[in-house]
Amino acid sequence: MSQKEDKPIVASNRHIIGGGAFFAALFGLLYGMTQNMPLVGVIGGLVLGSIAAFAVVKTIKSRRIAQFVMVIVGLIFGYLQSKIPGAVIGALFGWVFTWFVFWLATGDYRRRLPSYATPIQVFLHHAFVVLCWAIFIFLITPIIVVMPLSFNAEDFFTFTPAMLNFDPAGYSLKHYEDFLTSSDWQGALKNSFAIAPVATLISVSLGTLAAIGLSQPFVPFRRTIMAILISPMIMPLIISAAGMYFFYSRVGLQGTYMGVVLAHAALGIPFVIITVTATLVGFDRSLTRAAANLGANPVTTFFRVQMPLILPGVVAGGLFAFISSFDEVVVVLFVGSAGQKTLPWQMFTGLREQISPTILAVATVLVVLSVLMLTTLEFLRRRSERLRGVSPG
Repeated sequence: MSQKEDKPIVASNRHIIGGGAFFAALFGLLYGMTQNMPLVGVIGGLVLGSIAAFAVVKTIKSRRIAQFVMVIVGLIFGYLQSKIPGAVIGALFGWVFTWFVFWLATGDYRRRLPSYATPIQVFLHHAFVVLCWAIFIFLITPIIVVMPLSFNAEDFFTFTPAMLNFDPAGYSLKHYEDFLTSSDWQGALKNSFAIAPVATLISVSLGTLAAIGLSQPFVPFRRTIMAILISPMIMPLIISAAGMYFFYSRVGLQGTYMGVVLAHAALGIPFVIITVTATLVGFDRSLTRAAANLGANPVTTFFRVQMPLILPGVVAGGLFAFISSFDEVVVVLFVGSAGQKTLPWQMFTGLREQISPTILAVATVLVVLSVLMLTTLEFLRRRSERLRGVSPG
């Protein structure tokens, strides 16, 4: 028997039953809402949760055996209600419910809190944790739902019965095939990869120089200049797009690749300035002075001394600039033309003019691309902290 299972039951029956009833009532509310009878779901959850909580703690007592029993029970009841999807949800509920009940019964909920914490403080701490998780789930759920829907064998934006029953016939790669073979989607993809890298290069070049210049203490009005340079990030995008449209139409850049590139570069520069400025906070300026004393000119000093140390910030800013350009749709609608239709523009068109499920496949690809970039960004952040001695290597 593991150490976790050997922990004695320290909570009272009232706390165990109340905790189990509360947890099951929340699940019953969600289930009841799907059946248009939330009150019945809450009442059923209260009754069944109270009985199950008391049984698993006072009768079975072993956490591992209790979890096994509750998983089997949840699997059976879930399968009787909704076949395979219900079985999966029921088994998951059984495992989590048992863990929660024993977490209360053994006093594990106070393990990481100070011994002098009052019951109110303990409650507020866990309520805050639950609120954070609820916000996270609320934000991430739409992204997670899109991914399985992109494999729908039908041209629907909802889960079909075949998908819910995990029938292989309900899944297909045809939307991804349409994305890879359609001339409209491929043209939009090529435009995005033609515009975003060039806009990123301009953003990184100008943003890095601006950040280095504004980090010098002798630059006059540097706070005002910084506020102006990062204003595209703060200002509503529709205002920036309208302003760019009226300006570019006067100078002949509206409806051209150069106009779209410059517009996206203007949107990406603030990201570069902020990340590079944050990196320069821990930069040792005596290194540049030492390089100058040894005869290095400013260009050599920048590329040989300063750039290697601020490179993580530069690359991070470049990644943000690339993502902002690759995902941007409002500005390109104002500044671009049909010849510069990017991937987000094509997705917007697919939603407005024709409901194309290929959008889900493209959205999944973009999510995977964003996750890979953010993972790279986190790796670079940790590398930057190690180089500056902020965190251990």
